[in-house]
Amino acid sequence: MTTHHLTTPLTDDDLSRLKIGDLVYMNGVIYTGRDAAHKRLVDLINQGQELPVDLKGQVIYYVGPAPAKPGQVIGSAGPTTSYRMDAYAPVLMEKKGLKGMIGKGLRNNEVKEAIKKCQAVYFGATGGAGALLAKCIKSSEVIAYPELGPEAIRRLEVENLPLTVINDIYGGDLYEEGVKKYRVE
Repeated sequence: MTTHHLTTPLTDDDLSRLKIGDLVYMNGVIYTGRDAAHKRLVDLINQGQELPVDLKGQVIYYVGPAPAKPGQVIGSAGPTTSYRMDAYAPVLMEKKGLKGMIGKGLRNNEVKEAIKKCQAVYFGATGGAGALLAKCIKSSEVIAYPELGPEAIRRLEVENLPLTVINDIYGGDLYEEGVKKYRVE
């Protein structure tokens, strides 16, 4: 396991150094989006329209943050289960150059194949640690779909957001490897 400090937007060179199990401290701008926002983005792509954000080289964090308390940038911001975005993620990687996704849980085979083909990475954030993860968020601005409330697309500036590489560009899958390592035959 290696530790990396990455700043967005991500490049193919950045991602070529990452292997499953590596720890990454993410810095820069990332975007939020959950299933309702993803559906809208893919609908726009299918209609040949522009997206409200340029995703080339960018990272989407699957989060619906809690409202900010007075004096805070954002409320608790823990990851949501990623499989709900599996129907949309390959399109965003293939058509718009999305390079990173942050969430929790397994991805389906179509997403894992798109990750390899498009040279992208799926990062895991620690579930249940939303209050701690929120401390890494230095600014938050709703940039699209405010009517979706917590599921609106936000532009976040993050500093040292701790992540683990779950699926890398080489086809590695930390969840599968973990099971293999501890399986008793």
